[in-house]
This record gives sequence, structure tokens and C-alpha cells, in this order.
Amino acid sequence: MDTAFNAEKTEHCSVTGALAAGETLRLRLVVPRSFGVSACTLLLTPDGEETRSLPFSWESTNGTDEWWGVSITPPAGLYFYHFSFETSWGVTVLHRQPGSFSAGVDGDERWQLTVYPPESRTPEGIRGGILYQIFPDRFFNSGEQKTGVPADRRMHTDQTDLPDYRPDSEGCYRNDDYFGGDLAGIREKLPYLKSLGVTALYLNPIAEAHSNHRYNTADYKKVDPLLGGEADFKDLCAAAHRLSIRVLIDGVYSHTGDDSVYFNKYGRYPSLGAYQSDASPYRSWYTFGETRDEYACWWNIDTLPEVNENDPGFTEFITGEEGVIARWLSLGADGVRLDVADELPDAFLDRVRAAVKRGDEERWLIGEVWEDASNKISHGGRRRYFDGRQLDGVMNYPFRDAVLRLTLTGDAPGFMYAVLSVVRHYPPQNLHVGMNLLGTHDTPRLLTVLAGYDAERLSREAAAAITYTPEALSRAKRLLRFAVTVNYFLPGVPSIYYGDEAGMTGGRDPLNRAFFPWGREDAALVDFYRRLGSLRLSQPVLKSGGFYPLSAALGCAAFLRYEPGLPRVAVIANRNPEPIHYVLNADMRGMACAMGGERTPEGVWVPAETAAVLTDA
Repeated sequence: MDTAFNAEKTEHCSVTGALAAGETLRLRLVVPRSFGVSACTLLLTPDGEETRSLPFSWESTNGTDEWWGVSITPPAGLYFYHFSFETSWGVTVLHRQPGSFSAGVDGDERWQLTVYPPESRTPEGIRGGILYQIFPDRFFNSGEQKTGVPADRRMHTDQTDLPDYRPDSEGCYRNDDYFGGDLAGIREKLPYLKSLGVTALYLNPIAEAHSNHRYNTADYKKVDPLLGGEADFKDLCAAAHRLSIRVLIDGVYSHTGDDSVYFNKYGRYPSLGAYQSDASPYRSWYTFGETRDEYACWWNIDTLPEVNENDPGFTEFITGEEGVIARWLSLGADGVRLDVADELPDAFLDRVRAAVKRGDEERWLIGEVWEDASNKISHGGRRRYFDGRQLDGVMNYPFRDAVLRLTLTGDAPGFMYAVLSVVRHYPPQNLHVGMNLLGTHDTPRLLTVLAGYDAERLSREAAAAITYTPEALSRAKRLLRFAVTVNYFLPGVPSIYYGDEAGMTGGRDPLNRAFFPWGREDAALVDFYRRLGSLRLSQPVLKSGGFYPLSAALGCAAFLRYEPGLPRVAVIANRNPEPIHYVLNADMRGMACAMGGERTPEGVWVPAETAAVLTDA
């Protein structure tokens, strides 16, 4: 029964992706006439509700098969569906087959239908662009003198040092060593970023905090003094805007530092912190037990006391008209990346969006969600990130997993299914502004992964001791070019983690957070990113064009980006250890190789472990 229904085929499913509320979806089943089917039923389950049975109508027959159809126009929401049909020998139930969009009689999986509000909007200006993520302490040191830097900051004097990765005597990783990268340094390197095609920056936290990662916020409204001051941030944003580059800040609102204005566990600040007294204006932000040393903390890390985001005082402090978000936007920021967005309650996310969009709908709100965000369950229920009242997009880890799977194993069908699952589940306006990452501050360096090291499982000591043979590094760089090329042409905004383009390696944090190797970059790799960035920015179809699979088999995945009236882009990704000749559809034989590959009259030769990009001439 694998031919009865395939959600990828428009003859079975009139809309193959998410559906706008008010739009009608036509579903059609094909069954053998010899079965003597007397009825077909759509079993539609609105999320959290009872399943509804909707009858199909008989449509037609060709003498061998017969078609049954049903139309639905559901309101906005999340739905799951499967089918049944009746014959003289009983009822047969059809489910989605694992790893497929086709129907079968085995298993219990269902198809998903996302129905979104048609008025939902996301920023237009970010589409088709390129994002660059910077860990501020590790990018570039301008050499400018700083004032007000706490005396307990430990500074590296050699930028080629590895970050401190060994635990202290208590077995803790303190993250208290610094390299001195600053905001003025980022501003100085904007022309370099522009040469890569970068259209937006995502900065890991820049607010005052007493660790190098700065996720333990000490003062939400103050630039960390080692990075510079408020004027430096304003200057950075202004200079970026002159180059048509947007600036995205990191919003860390699920916890603060214990060493902060608000908690003040160690008495660093003159304010009355929540740890110090019930009378503190910040006391209601936190949850205490019977003693002040018993408090809720993020992932049981006692240096990160957890906040109650639904506390009215905290919500207003972050999202109010004079709040934290408003302050950074007024200084020039163009949006917010939300740390652990799936740990923030819906009511708070609604307020965050209102704060970000206040006065400018083009501001960008990205959430950290590692799974399929369209059906994510957290905070005790199904999330509604894409209902038009919360996130514009998410960090697209499912795409990362799919690209790495293809690159490391050659599993083309698995890659295509994983990509199509996201493409079909996400509303298009959210899909096209997602952050398509291959590496971040939370993952091992891309080049280390592609060199074959399972850096997530290696101890930090073992990862720090990795040596790369010239042969292994050369192949890893070839695979990196392969992976990045595929990533650059998927729906969404590709993201570069600082230094990946320069050939940086490293295991899990903090080894993935070394200082940028200025003067020691891999020039050929940087040039590749420049050429690829230029190609991406020249193709308007990448802003909102559809994603169409061409093939996925035998270690090769191919897809087309298409929108009526615009030049097309095709990618042929050959993960095989030998070159292949890929035969193009007749209507694609006028396309030219823009990067990689060599055209032939009927197709394109694609070298081993490379991806060719074709464009309409």
C-alpha cells in the first residue's frame, strides 16, 4: 500500500507544506479497484483534541485503480492525520511509514499539518543573507584601553593559547580566562566580514558578566567593561549599518549570574540582591527554599540562579518600554537571539516579541530550539513559536544534523527526508528566516567533526591533544566545502561560526572558543567562503524560493530552488569517493555551473566529495 498516498506528491496532497488558515487542502487516496473499497476516511486529530473522522468522496477510476478525495479548510493550529478504508474483509488503517512521506499498513506514525495565521509576518530584509556568529572575547582585540575592568579578570598574553580547559581543584570549569576581544575590534574587522558576504552579525552576550562566555549576566543594561562601553556598541552598530549589516544581540533571560546586581551572592555590588535579603526588589525574580542557599538554578548550576520569567517585575524589566530589550534596540541592535527559548514560557515570549517589534517589524527574533520547532513540547505543553506572536525563526539544528549526516556518511535519502520534514512543517515565512548553522559556541568545531572525531564524547584533555595529519586535514577541508555549499542553498539564512572560514579546529567548549587566528588563516578556505557568499547573494530565488528535491540516492543528493519569474539554483551534492555524471532534466540543461562541476550536453560531472551549484544562465 505504499502507493496509496504520498504527501510529497501534489496529486495526493494539493499543498505539500504548511497551510495558511483559510486555504483549502485537498487529500486524495488511490486504491486498487480489485479491493472493492466501500469507504475511505480521513482521521484528523487537532493537537490535544479528539480524532475526527471525515469521509472521502469517490472521484474516478482508470479501471485498475480508483481515486477518493476529501477537502478540508482548518483554522490555524497543529494537526496530525492518517487514513482508513473499508472493504468486505474489514477496515485497513494507513499510517505514514518511518523515514518516508508515503502510506503503509505498518507502524503508528501520522502526517503533520501546520496551519498558520495568514497575517503572520517575518522580516523581509534578512532573507537571502548570511549570518556571522562572534564570540566577542575571542574575535579581535582593538588594543583600546578599557576602564572599570574588574581586577579578578585573568588575561592571556598569547592569542595562540588554547582557552583554559582543565578543571580547577574542585573539578569545575570556571571560564574565567580572557583574551581581550572587544567591540571596537569587531568594528575594525567589518570590512573583512563584508568581504565574506555577511549581512548580519550575531554576538554572543555582551552585557556585563563575570565569565568569558557572559551567559551569567551581572548587569543586563551595561556593556561588559572588557568589551568597551555603550559608545563602542553604538559605533559598532552604526558602522555595521553603513555596510548594510544588521546586529543581533544574545538575550539571556532564563537565568542570571549569582555574582550580579540582582542576586549579589558575593556582595560585589552596592545594590541589595535577592540572595542578601527578602527586602531586595529582585527577590520575587527567584525561587528560594527554606534557606537562602536553597534556590532554583539553571540545570542545577548554582552559579546560575534561575529566574521566574512570569514574575511581573522581571517581565516588565526585560520587555517594558524602558526595559532591557528596548535599551539595546535604541543603541542600534536590530534584533535578539533568545538563549534557551524552549525554556521560556509562552506569555513571556509573547512579551519579548512585542518588545522586539515595537516600532519596527523588520527586527529579527531568533530562538534557540534544537528540535523541530513546529511540534516541540516543553514547559508542560506544545509550543506555539510560529503562531505569529512569538519567534520569527529558530536555530535550525535539524538542518545541521541532516547536512552532517550526508557529509559524514553519504546518506542521501536520510538527508532529504530530514530537510523535507522541516520544509514541510514550518510556515514559509518562518522557514526563510531561520538560522542555518553548522557550528556554534555549543558544538565542536566543524573541521574537527569532519576530520572524523566524535568530539562530543571525547574528554577535553583528549580533544586538546588531537593532532591532524596533512592528509586528514585536507580531506576534512574538502568535506567542509561540501557541507557549507549544501548549507548555503537550503531555505533559511546560513550562519558562519567565527573562524570556521579560517580553518579553526577544536572540541567541545571551551576548545571551540579559541582566539581567531589573524595572520594564520587558511587563505584558500577564506577565498572559498568569499566566492560562495558572492554567489549566494547574487541569487534572488534564495530569499523565498521553494525547495524541490530532484533525487536522493547512492550517495548523491540534488535539489532545486525555484520561484516563478526568478532564475533557478540547483545543487548536486556528490558524497561518493569517485566523480559522477549527473543527468539533468531536459528543462535544466540550459543551466550553467556557477561553482564546482563541469557541464556536459546532458548533465554535469561532479568530482568526488564535492557539490556543484548550477544557475540559470
